[in-house]
Amino acid sequence: MKRLWLTLAAFTVLSACSGGNPFATDTDTDTDPDEGTIPEQIAGDLSGITYNPVTQTLTVRGISLDDTPYEAVYTRKPALDRGGYEAYTVQEGSLQRHTTAYVRDIGGTRAAVVMTGGQFEHYFGGAVYGRSGVYDPPVSNQPGGLVSYAGNYVGVLNGPGDGGDLLPVTPGTPNSVRPAQAAEVTGKVLVNADFTDNVVNGVVYDRDAPDYPQLALSDLALAPADIDAETGTFDGEVTIDLTAVGQYGGIFGGTDANAVAGALFAEGHIDGVDNEEERGIFVLPQCGTPGQDALCNQPAP
Repeated sequence: MKRLWLTLAAFTVLSACSGGNPFATDTDTDTDPDEGTIPEQIAGDLSGITYNPVTQTLTVRGISLDDTPYEAVYTRKPALDRGGYEAYTVQEGSLQRHTTAYVRDIGGTRAAVVMTGGQFEHYFGGAVYGRSGVYDPPVSNQPGGLVSYAGNYVGVLNGPGDGGDLLPVTPGTPNSVRPAQAAEVTGKVLVNADFTDNVVNGVVYDRDAPDYPQLALSDLALAPADIDAETGTFDGEVTIDLTAVGQYGGIFGGTDANAVAGALFAEGHIDGVDNEEERGIFVLPQCGTPGQDALCNQPAP
């Protein structure tokens, strides 16, 4: 499948098909391999990651020019960090694909998203999430067992960003052979979970694509979905005005489920653009725990 992203200004971008066999994130802190399977649409080409938050090293498996998984060590790029998510990139040569990855970890609950900037009308990308340890649902002190999680979101698009991290090319190099750097999306997330009825829902809001200020990005609703009582995993539809535009999934981790990690895939969701796709992640602390987001400071928490 080949796609082009076209804005109203006829700005042509690179896109691609994705596939692969997703599985729970592989980490230096021993993610449980029995946590469940990440939906294929979300995982995309990404097979897994190895991430060490202490040494800030990231190894990515599955992002390549075909369906054959491979392993690559990415370089830490603090200048590209967004909202507490660490950035890593890789580009082997000036005429080779550039790839951007974002990752965040809260006490062993983590998620990562990876996207190539695109080249020759194709891109590769995907997202994974996982946790260390077993599922430990909270004993809520609120009626109904409701718990909130809030914080930042980061995503990447199948369109070119500012290119500031690209390796230099010889003057006069044709645009047709130059790689691109993926554009990012930032935002905020609120997730509400009911651990009595085992249902989760939420929203990604205040969304912004810094490289495309002319675009107005809609909120992405995370439709109500079941929480697996054994694994603490969930997946459901991403919607705009009750119309499905993609899929999201995630996992609760930590003592009393003090964090949640998740990822989403959305397409056809930005007005003024054709064939756009977005992959993003959220790793959020529970409201009432250390590091909680300012949104949690409510009169009736």
